[in-house]
Amino acid sequence: MSLPTMAQSAKGGISPEILQRIESANAQTPTSKALQNAISQNQIKKLTANSDNRFMFDREFSHRVKSKGITDQKSSGRCWLFTGLNVYRAKVIQTNDLSDFRFSHVYSFFFDQLEKCNLFLQGVIDHVDKPMDDKMVEWLFKHPLNDGGQYTGVSDILTKYGVVPTEAMPETYNSENTSEMGRILGTKLCRDGLLIREAHAKGAKVKKLQEMKEQTLAEIYRILCYCLGTPPKKFEYTLRNSKGEVISTKEYTPKTFFDEFIGDDLTGNYVMLMNDPSRPFGKLYEIDYDRHTYDGRNWTYVNLPIEEIKEMAIASIKGNDAMYFSCDVGKELNPDHGTLDMTNYEVGQLFGISLDMSKKDRIRTFTSGSTHAMTLVAVDLDKDGKPKKWMVENSWGDRKGYQGHLIMTDRWFEEYMFRVVVHKKYVTDKVKNILKTKPTRLPAWDPMFAGDE
Repeated sequence: MSLPTMAQSAKGGISPEILQRIESANAQTPTSKALQNAISQNQIKKLTANSDNRFMFDREFSHRVKSKGITDQKSSGRCWLFTGLNVYRAKVIQTNDLSDFRFSHVYSFFFDQLEKCNLFLQGVIDHVDKPMDDKMVEWLFKHPLNDGGQYTGVSDILTKYGVVPTEAMPETYNSENTSEMGRILGTKLCRDGLLIREAHAKGAKVKKLQEMKEQTLAEIYRILCYCLGTPPKKFEYTLRNSKGEVISTKEYTPKTFFDEFIGDDLTGNYVMLMNDPSRPFGKLYEIDYDRHTYDGRNWTYVNLPIEEIKEMAIASIKGNDAMYFSCDVGKELNPDHGTLDMTNYEVGQLFGISLDMSKKDRIRTFTSGSTHAMTLVAVDLDKDGKPKKWMVENSWGDRKGYQGHLIMTDRWFEEYMFRVVVHKKYVTDKVKNILKTKPTRLPAWDPMFAGDE
């Protein structure tokens, strides 16, 4: 027997003639042989590191937000949460003259995961009449749960559930190493999501589907308690100043602790600014279903030219207010020196190629996008008030980068910064007017959906 073959057209394939021309274009020389020997036996990043850049960065900044201590998200995608809480942590330290202070990340993460599970399950119910290959249904089952996110998660979770200090709910192994728990929860959600769809197909009413959802959430709550600990309802906390003197000892609930130590309208007082040159500037955008809670807000942002964003970011730093900041951190990062610069690596010179692309083209081709959130805390301005470099407080521990920070040139900021969240008191009248307009809604699978990790 002979198996049927599906032969494709030879046109467009690599023919022997084409292969011969490719090989001829790369005839080996003593130089290419030396390069082959070196590259095949070494890490490309080490071979392309620009040694001149080791001496280009000083650590002095003309304007810097006062902050103390470095946090560590460990092996988790919670950078968005660490970044948001670091913004308010700095305020608590300044206001109360503390030597250090930490909000509990695991407390907020607990409810973030619970809310995201509900978001998925309710999404399944909302689209239960659509087929499995419907774009939205497919997206839901491809993304049942993750531990990444962005600023609306900070604002909605903290506002709804309050906050607690790390002493009231400390980190656990599974909060610092989230992948295994995430896989279990994701599988549980997909399984029960299918059961909800099957029950609907057999005639179950919405009330029954909601009961099934609640049962799943009860089981998920149990998993979260086992892995992360049980969130406290009340706790006693003693506040001590930088001299170790007791300022106060009180009993709190998470909500009263939020009121006393944050006490801000996180939803109404902050604006997300985006620099996405692949879309028109000066417009308001909203990404459908990109939120952390079902009853929360979709991710909404104002798209602006980079120079306008710099203006507001500088104003915030001068006002001693740190900011939620996200970027494509893996591009041109020298982790040994904690620097981000467009000339940190010379890959093109090593291979004799060009990798140059505009920011717009990198976005359009999915070559670049926001991957990580950090806290923007400093800018160095020249004599004309123009930024030379910026600094962020990271959440990778104090041994990574420059004492837990990363320093970026202004050029890198322009190319790989994507969004920053500023207080409304620093935004321009132009932005305030844009916020009054109806946002353009983008689908959940839009490239800009990807959360920070």
